[in-house]
Amino acid sequence: MSPGSSLSDSLEDYLEAIFHIEQAKQAARAKDIAGRMKVSGSSVTGALQALARRKLINYSPYDLVTLTEKGREVAGDVVRRHDVLRRFFVDVLDADSREAEKGACRMEHALPRGIMERLISFVEYLSAGRKGEGRRLVEDFKHYYERTNKKKTD
Repeated sequence: MSPGSSLSDSLEDYLEAIFHIEQAKQAARAKDIAGRMKVSGSSVTGALQALARRKLINYSPYDLVTLTEKGREVAGDVVRRHDVLRRFFVDVLDADSREAEKGACRMEHALPRGIMERLISFVEYLSAGRKGEGRRLVEDFKHYYERTNKKKTD
């Protein structure tokens, strides 16, 4: 079970945003979060209150927001899932980076934990492939995809 499994997709997205802002600035402001997520200030306030109740963030109105140790662990897990999915879509499936980003945002919440862990292992396997085996597999797939999709459009 994931550390943040009781969180809604939306709250996971807020944690992920706070994580990235905190990495860049050491702390987040509600305004930073709203801008990053393209949501209203009132939406941010409600989410921050919910995350604070779960002891995932340190939050007081009009003050800086930081992740607690538990919050950093949960946010790190969300970021890890997102990054692996995006890398898989771009590096393995050769998808457009914007499309990959959108897909990763959706799928990071939807995949069951066991499938996600297998996918992470698969991506790591391809990256660490012995003597370029993983890279060759990816290149073979790209050629296969191009051939099969060309046939469909001819």
